[in-house]
Amino acid sequence: MVTVEIEEAMNGKESVIPKEARGILHGLASNWSDVVDSKVLEVVPLKGAMTNEVLQINWPTTEESKAAKPRKVLVRIYGEGVEAFFDREDEVRTFECMSRHGQGPRLLGRFSNGRVEEFIHARTLSAADLRDPEISALIASKLREFHDLDMPGPKNTLLWDRLRNWLKAAKSLCLAREAEEFRLDTLEEEITALEKGITQEGQKIGFCHNDLQYGNIMIDEETRLVTIIDYEYASFNPIAYDLANHFCEMAADYHTETPHLLDYNKYPDIEERKRFIKIYLSSSGENANDAEVDDLLRSVEKYALASHLVWGLWGIISEHVNEIDFDYMEYARQRFRQYWLRKPMTLDSGINQ
Repeated sequence: MVTVEIEEAMNGKESVIPKEARGILHGLASNWSDVVDSKVLEVVPLKGAMTNEVLQINWPTTEESKAAKPRKVLVRIYGEGVEAFFDREDEVRTFECMSRHGQGPRLLGRFSNGRVEEFIHARTLSAADLRDPEISALIASKLREFHDLDMPGPKNTLLWDRLRNWLKAAKSLCLAREAEEFRLDTLEEEITALEKGITQEGQKIGFCHNDLQYGNIMIDEETRLVTIIDYEYASFNPIAYDLANHFCEMAADYHTETPHLLDYNKYPDIEERKRFIKIYLSSSGENANDAEVDDLLRSVEKYALASHLVWGLWGIISEHVNEIDFDYMEYARQRFRQYWLRKPMTLDSGINQ
């Protein structure tokens, strides 16, 4: 946590705020009459982000306003090389559209390598929260609402094109020994076979978050309102893929000394997965029967394989383009290891007991 004058934050040793953001922050704070000094701010780096750097900006307020919530915003600094993963302009359009839908924070300003966002007065979830039955139920209902959003653009599945594009990027970036270790020369055929093997006629396509880890979910402790944030990877996809992604994230805790290590003993058991899916399906007002729950569960388990490939390739690419302190390559190894381990039993049985 650093408290500095804006000029010092721009030019001193604690240069953590991009220079272009200065005018945006100063302009925002100048319009708030309760801010003591718009040029004096507190910078709090937020942990857990692996694509961008996120800073919480706080301004001291006058004595008369101490009972009110403090003035805060978020500064999001885009990670290096993210163009390998998504189009930033598409992501900003999604962000703005989500705001119009009343979802997530408002966009307060943009600069060349980042943006300033409204600060949501809610708590970011922890890894343990995903296993809390009450919070999990709230997430399931919120995710159904998210999937049903009427977002612009073609309602086509992006998953398979993304996998092929990321495979191409990984091949162009990694060393020969890395390509051999991850069997990249065989992955094109693997992706094609997986697409044919798990794509179902009539499967539900929705607007998916595609990165539903606990750090992208917030909860208001008073209202119990859940907000899903950070839409870099959002797109239309089979809803089963989004649910699978969420279940896979339960193996992670990004706030430990070894944030890259995954513990698949924490993957939710079959009863926990069924409970989540039943709440998800029933949140529209109709009770889901056991057959519907089992059918979606089988699809989710198959799409978990696609999730392992997606984030395995993400890890390989990130190792070469991102300077955030995270062992991306070891993370990739674990995702690929799970893919090859789970593939035979998942495609044979459909459900991991």
